[in-house]
Amino acid sequence: MIEIINLHKSFGGNNVLRGVNLTLNTGESVAVIGRSGCGKSVLLKHIVGLLTPDSGIVKVDNEIISDIDKKDLYKIRRKFGFLFQGAALFDSMTVFENVSLPLVENNFGYSKSEIEKAVEDKLELVGLPGTQALKPAELSGGMKKRVGLARALITNPQYILYDEPTTGLDPVMSDAIDDLIKELNEKLNVTSIIVTHDMFSVKNTAEKIFMMHEGKIYFSGSPQEIIESEDPIIKKFIQRTGL
Repeated sequence: MIEIINLHKSFGGNNVLRGVNLTLNTGESVAVIGRSGCGKSVLLKHIVGLLTPDSGIVKVDNEIISDIDKKDLYKIRRKFGFLFQGAALFDSMTVFENVSLPLVENNFGYSKSEIEKAVEDKLELVGLPGTQALKPAELSGGMKKRVGLARALITNPQYILYDEPTTGLDPVMSDAIDDLIKELNEKLNVTSIIVTHDMFSVKNTAEKIFMMHEGKIYFSGSPQEIIESEDPIIKKFIQRTGL
């Protein structure tokens, strides 16, 4: 479980988070939505301890991550997988090297054969078997996202954070990524946190939505509840998505 209590964060004179409160239960698939610049990505960085709050707390499995030392923070981060907005693959590395990187760099103690098997299994899971020797330049945009997702899964995380998972993809590939997110959440029983402005993706993947507005959680509820809302701010946001 992740609990965020009265979280505040400013950069210079810009108050980005102004008292965020939310609870993410184990096994849930939730979406955090809102306009660009509303603080969605800043919130994600607080959840994994990349940023320290000005005030308020973030608790991961009952541990306040801003209160623990660096060694324990690294242990907490092992519980997370992160799919970056642009997949963030290293162009000079093969698919195998990209996917295995967290195991190698964080010294999980795997043998060479165990790493090879883990990479093979995760690529199979995301529908890309046999692609280990390819370079990112040889992959389509959707394939890069899948490789990034395989890397996020390689440590068998409890939580997976998705930062704009469908950005830059055509509608067919966006639907395929949405289906994969939903399938993985059900199959692996992980907690999925999807940060996006793509309401079509939200409808396909999330059980619950948190909408951010002016640095706070403005709405929480099901996809259907937000689509049917008569609140003028919510309606304006929904209309901009084309729903």
